Amino acid sequence: MTAGANIPVAVPSRRHVIPVLGMTQILAWGSSYYLLAVLAAPIAADTGWPLAWIVGGLSLGLLTAGIVSPRVGGSIQRLGGRPVLAFSAACLGLGLAGLGLSPNLLVYIAAWLIVGVGMGAGLYDAAFATLGRLYGLKARSAITALTLFGGFASTLCWPLSAWLVSELGWRGACFVYAGIHLGLLMPLYLFALPREPERPMPAKPEQAQAAVGSPDVQTARASGLLFILVALTITVSSMISALLSVHLLTILQARDIALAAAVALGATVGPAQVGARVIEMAISRYHHPIWTKLASTVFVAAGVGALWAGLPLISAALIFYGAGIGIESIARGTLPLALFGEERYAVVMGRIAMPSLIAQAAAPSVGAVLIDRFGADATLGMLLAVALTNVALVTVLFAILPTSARRHQPA
Repeated sequence: MTAGANIPVAVPSRRHVIPVLGMTQILAWGSSYYLLAVLAAPIAADTGWPLAWIVGGLSLGLLTAGIVSPRVGGSIQRLGGRPVLAFSAACLGLGLAGLGLSPNLLVYIAAWLIVGVGMGAGLYDAAFATLGRLYGLKARSAITALTLFGGFASTLCWPLSAWLVSELGWRGACFVYAGIHLGLLMPLYLFALPREPERPMPAKPEQAQAAVGSPDVQTARASGLLFILVALTITVSSMISALLSVHLLTILQARDIALAAAVALGATVGPAQVGARVIEMAISRYHHPIWTKLASTVFVAAGVGALWAGLPLISAALIFYGAGIGIESIARGTLPLALFGEERYAVVMGRIAMPSLIAQAAAPSVGAVLIDRFGADATLGMLLAVALTNVALVTVLFAILPTSARRHQPA
């Protein structure tokens, strides 16, 4: 055991930590990942910059987030989440101020790179790692609760962004969000989250004890199979959701659905996400997170398959898809904790986040090329093949865990 690993630390109240992280997650997601859904058109109209480059700023930001994620995970492992999350607020604030000040496209893109560092250090993966650092194997319910807050990011911040643009213009909206990060969120991270003692990094990842103590599981982990499967399935899930989040309305309209109807249908995805997370929160104590991951991939495949088949109940297909990506965000945080344990959880989350965020960065552009070249139906067919492959990968992951491991419940 490394020095300092057994120092007793008072466990902070979840009633204090979860609302703080929940509010900051809503504003962090709303002012970064969801920002251009509202601001892209006003930016293009005001500046004349190509829309592809304007939206491409977010892709470059996500790419940057993926690149810095392993270092973020290591920093949270050593220092705790408090200073890292405060750093994320500083980066998001400075990046958003840079967006508002940008006189040309080059400065605009550079500002998105700074925002990307903030995203890598402050969105779900960093927040999950922080909760794992605070609560260890008991963090599962806290992670689930945090995703409920995050599910309202677009619901709350899209109207806020639209109102800010109408009152202050897109540059003013960026300045307001920058002020929120620097004047509100960074102090919240520094003064409302508990201070944690620094911990030295464990010498070797493969020596960390898994939550499931089976020799079979430890052998699989030592060979890298478990980690590869977990990272791969999470990355594929991220790619599917990122592609459809951008192109869903285009795909629906290709089915001769009017824009207004397509928007109404697409709006069912959000409530389905939140509803599925509420159900997962209620029943999570009764099952291992591998079941959550399996259910999420099956639901996504069922939803995409129903869309591709052209079944008449499109809303049902979108509900299945929304439920799948809703609990996927929970599985993303809880499955690595259950399989790899708490000792190196932050490091594992940082390593998993890297390919996942890079896939999210590339997916919208890949989707645009596929739709343009092959059409919406063929693109859905390819996406269904990917979703079914992901189900197969999760099934393999499920199969290599012994029965005792699948039943194991983190305390």
